[in-house]
Amino acid sequence: MSSGDHTAVAGNAEWVPSANPWAIAAAVMTATFMVVLDSSVANVALPHIAGNLSASTDEATWVLTSYLVSNAIMLPATGWISRRIGRKRLLMLSILLFTGASMLCGAALTMPMLIVARILQGIGGGGMQPLAQSILLESFPPVQHGKAMAVYGTGIVVAPVIGPTLGGWITDSYSWRWIFYINLPVGILAFFLVGMFVEDPPYLKVAFRGVIDAVGFGLMALWLGSLQLVLDKGQEADWFEAVWIRWTLAISVIAFLGFILRELTVPEPIVQLHVLLNRNFTVGTLVTGVYGFVLYASTALLPLFLQTLLGYPALDSGLAVSPRGFGSIVSMIVAGALASRIDGRWLLMFGFFVFGASTLMLSHLNLGIGMGSVVVPNILNGFAGGFVFVPLTTMAMGRLQRQEIGNAAGIYNLVRNIGGSVGIATATALLVRRGQVHQNYLAGNVGVTDPAANAAAAGLASTLHAAGADSVTAHQMALGALYRSLQQQASLMAYVDGFRLLGYLALLCIPFILFFQRVRKPSGRSISVEE
Repeated sequence: MSSGDHTAVAGNAEWVPSANPWAIAAAVMTATFMVVLDSSVANVALPHIAGNLSASTDEATWVLTSYLVSNAIMLPATGWISRRIGRKRLLMLSILLFTGASMLCGAALTMPMLIVARILQGIGGGGMQPLAQSILLESFPPVQHGKAMAVYGTGIVVAPVIGPTLGGWITDSYSWRWIFYINLPVGILAFFLVGMFVEDPPYLKVAFRGVIDAVGFGLMALWLGSLQLVLDKGQEADWFEAVWIRWTLAISVIAFLGFILRELTVPEPIVQLHVLLNRNFTVGTLVTGVYGFVLYASTALLPLFLQTLLGYPALDSGLAVSPRGFGSIVSMIVAGALASRIDGRWLLMFGFFVFGASTLMLSHLNLGIGMGSVVVPNILNGFAGGFVFVPLTTMAMGRLQRQEIGNAAGIYNLVRNIGGSVGIATATALLVRRGQVHQNYLAGNVGVTDPAANAAAAGLASTLHAAGADSVTAHQMALGALYRSLQQQASLMAYVDGFRLLGYLALLCIPFILFFQRVRKPSGRSISVEE
C-alpha cells in the first residue's frame, strides 16, 4: 500500500460527508428502490409480454432469467469496480445504464431485443444494492447505523412486496411497456440527486491502478450465470432428469471452485474473500442467506396459493400480500430506533421468532379461508422483517474497516439473493413433488370400496342427472369433480408442507445468532466490540 493509501485510510475514521446523511440516503435509495421494484414488477406481466411479442410463456420467462443472471454477476464485482473508478461515478453510470435499458425494454419490438435490454438492465442494477448499503454505512456515524439500515431495508424488503401489485395494476390499466417507462423520470431524478449529494470517502479518491483479474471475473460470471440458469429453469426441465441441467450444474461447481482458488492466490482479486475471516461477517452472511431463502420462498408461495387454489385475480392476490409492506415499514422505524439502545442479538432473536411463528401461521391455511386469515400473518411477517434486517446488517458489518465495507456489501447482497433464488426454486419443486405424494396417498384411500367416496359420487351424479345430464355422463362428471377436489386437497397439503418447512427454517436461525460477537453501543464515529 502506498503512503497515500495509508494517509487516506488513517484519515478515513474522521471523515464526514459534506452533505446531510439523510439527503444522501434519499439520493441512493431513490435509485435502489427503483431497481429492487423492477426485479419483481415484471413477473405478473409475463403473459402480456408473451402475447404482445408473439412468444411462448417459456420464452417469456427469459425476461426474468436474463435480468437475474447479469444482476448476480455484477453484485460481487461492485467493490473492485468502485475502487477503480470511484463509488459515486459507478453509481451514476449504473443509474444511466439502468434507465437507458429501461427505455429500450419498453420500446422492444421482439423478444430477443427485450432480453438483451434486460441483460443491460441487470448490469446497471446489479451494483446499486451494495453501493447503496456501503454509502449509507459510511455516510452515517456508527451510532446511526441502525437508522441507516432501516432506510435501506425499507427499500430492499418493501419493494418486492408491492412490485407484483403495482405491475399488475399498470399492466391491466395501461400496457406492460409502462412498467419499464415508469423508470425514466425516477432514474433521471436519482441521477441528479446522487450527483448533488453523494461523495467518495478519502480512500476511494486515491487512484487505484490494479489490473482487472479477468480470469477471476470470467470464472465468477460462469459459476453465477450457470447457477442462476439452473435455479430458474430447473423446474421446467424436471431438474436432474434433464442432461443439460446436470452439465450446467457441474460447470457451475467447477467454476466456483476455480474462482475460490483464483481469488485466494492473485495479488489483486476482484472479490476480496479475506473479509470472511471476520466472524461477525461470516455468521451474518450465512444467516442472511437463510433469511433470503425463507423470505423469497414465502413471498412466492402465498400469491400462488391465492391465485391457483382460491381463484384470486392477480391484483387481489397482490393486495392480500401487500400488508406485509406496511408491517415492514413500521418495524424498520422501530428497529432502527432500538438498534443503538438494545443488543442486536436480542432484536434478531425476537425478529426470527416472529418471522418463524407468522410463517407457521400460514401452514394452517385451508380452502375456506377469507382474506383476513392471510392479512394478519402477513402483517406479522413484515413486522418481523425490520427486527431481522436492521440488526443483522449492522452486526455483520459492525467489525469491518470502512475500506472493506464496499467489497463485503457485494458478497452479503449476493448471498442473500442466491438464498432467495434457491428458496424460490425449492418452493416450486416442493409444491410439485409433495403434491404428487399427497395425491398418491389420498387416491389410495379413495377407491371403489370406500363408502364415503361412493356416496359422494352417487349424490353428485344424481344432482347432475336431475339437471339434465344422462346417467353415464352424470357419473363421469361426478368422478371428474371428485378427482379435481382430490387434486385441490393434495395441492393444499403441499402448500402447508412448504410453509411449515419455511417456518422451522426461520426458527432454526435463532441458535446461530449466539455466534455473533456483540457490537457495543457506539459513541461518536468509532465502534468497539466485545465477546
